[in-house]
Amino acid sequence: MSTLDILLIPDQRLKQVAAPITSVDTSVRKLLDDMLETMYAAPGIGLAAPQVGSLIRAVTIDLARENEPKAPLFLINPRIVWSSEERSTYQEGCLSIPDYYEDVERPARVRVEYQDRTGEEQELVAEGLLATCIQHEIDHLNGILFIDHISRLKRERVWKKFVKRAKFEAGE
Repeated sequence: MSTLDILLIPDQRLKQVAAPITSVDTSVRKLLDDMLETMYAAPGIGLAAPQVGSLIRAVTIDLARENEPKAPLFLINPRIVWSSEERSTYQEGCLSIPDYYEDVERPARVRVEYQDRTGEEQELVAEGLLATCIQHEIDHLNGILFIDHISRLKRERVWKKFVKRAKFEAGE
């Protein structure tokens, strides 16, 4: 396993829709393992393939705390098939938008269908932080960032900050 570079906004690949995975093979499983190692090293609780430059529908999640055993969840081609009318608000952050956090309101519970790392069809009903994390990562697969759920003024302010940062790092 190896760590991968995490794309930061304003990289336009983060705004593209990821393609479905047609076959869960060794290369997909290797990417999932590398994504998991990258997510742990960052550290984060979720990572979508587009965040590491792979425009395919794959997600890694692990909500285990530092002193708990790791409990990775791999979602391939995930799709939300039901969401509750009840809403919940969590302060979200993103590895592609480091050091920025904002409250985001989403459905409190979701049912997601996906393939696991062996290609088997699975279904999961999630609530709380896991439901929020799944929705956040599936948004990435659809070219949506968590800042797309906040006010336009706040979103533009964050975007401009990262554009300025990218120009500085590029020596412009």
